[in-house]
Amino acid sequence: MHEQLPPVGRRSLRIILNPAAGRRQRQRLQDTLEALGALDCTFEVWETDGPGAATKLAQRAMEADCDLLVAAGGDGTVNEVINGLQTASGPPPSLALLPLGTANVLAAEIGLDPAPQTIAATIAGGVAAPTSLGSADCQIDGETHERVFVMMAGAGFDAHVVEAVNLAVKRAIGKGAYVLESLRQMAVFPFAPYEVTVDGKPYSAASVVVANGRHYGGRYLVAPEARLGAPDFQVCLFERPGRINAARYALALLSGRLPELPDVRLLSGREIRISRRTGEPLQGDGDVIGRLPVTITALPDALQLVMPPA
Repeated sequence: MHEQLPPVGRRSLRIILNPAAGRRQRQRLQDTLEALGALDCTFEVWETDGPGAATKLAQRAMEADCDLLVAAGGDGTVNEVINGLQTASGPPPSLALLPLGTANVLAAEIGLDPAPQTIAATIAGGVAAPTSLGSADCQIDGETHERVFVMMAGAGFDAHVVEAVNLAVKRAIGKGAYVLESLRQMAVFPFAPYEVTVDGKPYSAASVVVANGRHYGGRYLVAPEARLGAPDFQVCLFERPGRINAARYALALLSGRLPELPDVRLLSGREIRISRRTGEPLQGDGDVIGRLPVTITALPDALQLVMPPA
């Protein structure tokens, strides 16, 4: 059930801004802040200063009794914020989005138009909907740690692309940096199989994406049956290895036909384990969040996510 938020004048509103993500979209940021002011919203902007800072700022916001938090940045910034919110001893504040990143997959998933007036109206007058998260017990510095994600986690070709993408090129050309790195990975990725267990049943795959939402890389459809409010995931198994198949999967994703391919298996599951390739990267929401092996479980209704008004 969606929950109507309190009037803006009675909210404690904090905006966690990743200034690096915002550089390419300064005008959207400025116009959105001005639109919030025109809607009588009062807020504080807290800027991050490096990796992990958004997590710490989210924890600080909870200590300051914040009841509405805004993640201003890309999907990586959102991921850091929700990891901070998961440390709350009580109910965490609702989370709204000010998308400033390269792909903004979560914003696409909830149908948030990038126009500043729409973003401001959603922050000021949207409704909070219960949203499930994924919990990934993965390896970080040789120890098992929990990291949460909201849209997807993946191992295989896409995780290697995410890990190796040149950040300077990404800042300069956006999504094009992933295209360039994908072409390079075609030559170096080993294409060896992963062992995947979905609710106790074993499978083998060349790559795997555990999807909590329908979209991937922006507005590209990867898991049509996935829903943010559902208690389970859609597990996408890319069954055939090799460069030709990787290229075929990529073209099918871009054309919207990926779920139709007979060698892309879609399964529903609540507990997923990915193993065999120990130490390989695990990407979550577009950033590397840990290493294999990993066990992924669902966290139903773990987040109150602000949706655009009807």
